[in-house]
Amino acid sequence: MRKIPATMATQHPDNAGKPYWHDKAFISTLAELKECYLCFSDLAMDEYNWDWEGKFVDEAVVDRLLSKYYTYFKKNPLGKEKFLTFRIPNPRVEKQFRLARAFMVMITSSQLAESLGFNHPPIFETILPLTETAEEIIDIQEAFREIVDIDHRLLKMNDSIRSIEIIPLFEQVNVIIRSSEILREYFKLHKARFGKYPAYLRPYCARSDPALNSSLVPTMLALKIALSQFRNLEQESGIRLYPMVGTGTLPFRGSVTPTNIQDVLNEYRGVKTMILQSAFRYDFPKKKVKTAINILKQRLPEGIAAQIDTCTKKKLLKIIPYFEIPYRETVEKLAPLINSLSLYVAKRRERVLHIGLFGYSRGVGKVHLPRAISFTASLYSLGIPPELIATGRGLKKAKGMGLTEEIFRYYVNFKKDIIKAGYFLNKKNLARLASDIPAFKQVIEDVFEIEKLLKVTLGPQDDIQKEHCKLSETIYNRLKSKANPTNLISLAGSLRKSLG
Repeated sequence: MRKIPATMATQHPDNAGKPYWHDKAFISTLAELKECYLCFSDLAMDEYNWDWEGKFVDEAVVDRLLSKYYTYFKKNPLGKEKFLTFRIPNPRVEKQFRLARAFMVMITSSQLAESLGFNHPPIFETILPLTETAEEIIDIQEAFREIVDIDHRLLKMNDSIRSIEIIPLFEQVNVIIRSSEILREYFKLHKARFGKYPAYLRPYCARSDPALNSSLVPTMLALKIALSQFRNLEQESGIRLYPMVGTGTLPFRGSVTPTNIQDVLNEYRGVKTMILQSAFRYDFPKKKVKTAINILKQRLPEGIAAQIDTCTKKKLLKIIPYFEIPYRETVEKLAPLINSLSLYVAKRRERVLHIGLFGYSRGVGKVHLPRAISFTASLYSLGIPPELIATGRGLKKAKGMGLTEEIFRYYVNFKKDIIKAGYFLNKKNLARLASDIPAFKQVIEDVFEIEKLLKVTLGPQDDIQKEHCKLSETIYNRLKSKANPTNLISLAGSLRKSLG
């Protein structure tokens, strides 16, 4: 079996401050090459995600890495000890030309590596975002095989890597819940199309986008259902599964930081690869980052997912709408404010213009929102952590139905995460916002119910959190007066150690 990386560095632009190796917070496409090398050589991470989805990308990445850092990669070969994993565009939702370009880089990189005396293809595994069916996983693999079967004396496509592995990325609560069914069907199709079962699979569950669309608690419960079902499927099929989860540092996006690693290990038992985004790597002291990465590499392989039986799964599925429905109702009404503030969130990567779609059928059309990082940054900057939206109303409903025990049992750090988010709540801003936008009165209700049911008082406690609270008032005032709050939004992000 191949080496399974415990940590993957990604290019998600959630860092508030500048990287320790760079002179600015913005990381250009060209700078990502150095970042990749340092994640391997300095932070001792084993995998780096090269993202082709929705952003500009250096297509000569392997050529440049092997040329500039040849001695390092001769000792630590790509594809064997260190892994460069492409996140390819899903042709169902993005134009196919970017996928074709990614394929060509994989093929030509394997030819280059062989010519330089390397024994392993540098890139042999890719992430397929927005996976919803088994067929689309197979389609990508078949398309790649057909391309490398092209036989022409000038191109010599068949003189290269012959096939690729797919990491299916599940990004919606309802898809995460049924992800094991998708994998089961994929195994059957793989056997039928290629004459054998896959040797292993790395199912990947998102944390940001499902929270953006369905709120915090439904996302965590869906993830726990998926991890349990992956464990069962592995036992049933005999095919090794190595689950991955995409996390940010703020609770809404994962609550994975270098300073709470034991909580991370308790919460994400069963996950074999933890995604460490830019804020994790650059908004905390480097020494703590390296220590945390080392602990994850040692401890993640030991974790075993909690078993969830059929009866408990039914209870969790019953709980999810208690949070999801009121969250969507509220966020729909807050969308204009969130969109207007998100325009001032500083850019950290060279992304192609993209507007995330927050869509659901309620007979009122569809609502557009920014991507998860900008969404989270916008609300935190106003002193309204998105973790709180609908959580109070959901808890009240769950308590009335006698189902709160299941939430605390399977979302292990639930209370800790809510308290952590609550440190950045600005109740004064919330009251002012509620006078302008009535939907914020529902958030006031959420805060009341959370404090009542969890027996806590939300709000800033230490000097940094109090400074954040003052900043959020100034940001609100600037937004009201149509002044540019970008610098203040970045400063607030630095205080909470994540832009969004």
